[in-house]
Amino acid sequence: MSTEEIRAIELLGRASYGRVATSMRAMPFVAPARHIVSDGSVVIRMHEGLGYHQACSGSVVAYGADDLDPVSGVLCSVQFTGTAEIVEPTAAELAAFGPEPLSVDGEPFVPVYLRIEPQFVTVHSIDYGPAAGSAPRHLHHAA
Repeated sequence: MSTEEIRAIELLGRASYGRVATSMRAMPFVAPARHIVSDGSVVIRMHEGLGYHQACSGSVVAYGADDLDPVSGVLCSVQFTGTAEIVEPTAAELAAFGPEPLSVDGEPFVPVYLRIEPQFVTVHSIDYGPAAGSAPRHLHHAA
């Protein structure tokens, strides 16, 4: 494992949620997911009822997560690109995921798990400075 991959896995361990991106019927989509790192790969938990796992399974996906350190003001952004496969998690992996959501869009949550074997890893650090955690947030819409 390269230094970049080791750093990415360490940073990914700081965030609990991220986004998986791939395409479904030639249209790109991004979906939220809970993740853990297990044996050098990323295991994600999604809601089966949305059907996104079917588009991901056997396909190349990108999985990204961000973590802002409020003390240092450094945002770390990690992206793993690789092939996703539906898996049955081990008991230890299930425990690492923690509690499941109660519902998604008003429907009972039904978990499905995918393992992503990283082929490409990207890490970016964006330094906002120590005041970033206390700065007021403003939303701006740009069309």
